[in-house]
Amino acid sequence: MGQRLWIWTRVILAVAMMSLVTTSAMARSRIKDIVSFEGIRDNELVGYGIVVGLNGTGDSLRNAPFTKQSLEAMLERLGVNTRDANLNTKNVAAVMVTARLPAFAATGSKIDVTVSAFGDAKSLLGGTLLVTPLLGGDGEAYALAQGTVQTGAISASGNSGSSVTKGVPTAGRIAGGALVEKETGFQLGQMSQMRLTLRNPDFTTAKRISETINARYPGAAFADNPTIVTLRPPRGQDMVGFVTQIESLEIQPDNIAKVVIDEVAGVIVMGDNVRISTVAVQQGNLTVSVQETPTVSQPNPLAGGTTQIVPQSTVTVSEETGKQLLTLKDGASLASLVKALNTLGVTPRDMISILQTIKAAGALQADIEVM
Repeated sequence: MGQRLWIWTRVILAVAMMSLVTTSAMARSRIKDIVSFEGIRDNELVGYGIVVGLNGTGDSLRNAPFTKQSLEAMLERLGVNTRDANLNTKNVAAVMVTARLPAFAATGSKIDVTVSAFGDAKSLLGGTLLVTPLLGGDGEAYALAQGTVQTGAISASGNSGSSVTKGVPTAGRIAGGALVEKETGFQLGQMSQMRLTLRNPDFTTAKRISETINARYPGAAFADNPTIVTLRPPRGQDMVGFVTQIESLEIQPDNIAKVVIDEVAGVIVMGDNVRISTVAVQQGNLTVSVQETPTVSQPNPLAGGTTQIVPQSTVTVSEETGKQLLTLKDGASLASLVKALNTLGVTPRDMISILQTIKAAGALQADIEVM
């Protein structure tokens, strides 16, 4: 508990110091890092296949009838009739094969696949996946998968029933195990307009994106809502070239005031915009009051600088001498409160309770998300 409190205190103090940085000093982000481009995404593929060559660790055909049916159907396609035979092999396993097809994957390119046991197989180590069509959401086959499964796991057992397992032997990957047979057909260059989707929807951020783009290409961007910004390339320029030009433009993203609490690890993360209104806090026999008093920093006439507002926090701690709480006239930043409580050694659980109580009192101007 002492080590967790020490780690938690370091995290809170670091976040509190970052929250005192003024807005003008915040790092700017590229547009490509905060939005998703319409149509440019991965496509999920899935298929059902058979892994052979297992060392007695495959499915039990009695308990996995689908594996037996798949094995019989495969052998029939190869000219071997086993419908009335008593198959009892344990070197075969039914598996589900999944992969992600990139937006612009060309025919003949390779993609990685993930193989997962479908029945009661104990391990896929050393097995070989037979040719498996990978289907998209429209039911069409976009790739074919085949290859040796690499699990990265270790599994061993003894005659007495004891066993040791490291990792997950019933799931593995095949690097470059699928060949793309069909392209998605997405034509970016022929699009007359494109929508940008903000990963963190916000009115201010969407407006800043459109203003930044329009400052360079007038009338090329319009903020539809806090999530969508519509692009229209200038006349004579295709969409590919236009996206290349605007994706590296930098803006300053805005975000809502939020406090995220992880009760299990005892970690609190808060944004720069989190503030508290006039409030006095008393916990146990301690009363902690915080007050924010901004001061103006005026540079020398010949220094060439600019006037800045410097935040200054005043923290007052007093022992409980009565039932009356101290009421402040001005509000303060939450960073000041958190830093003061950490200095006093308040436990993580007490800290979380204090923040939730301040929120319930209506004095915390932020959303609280408990994980």
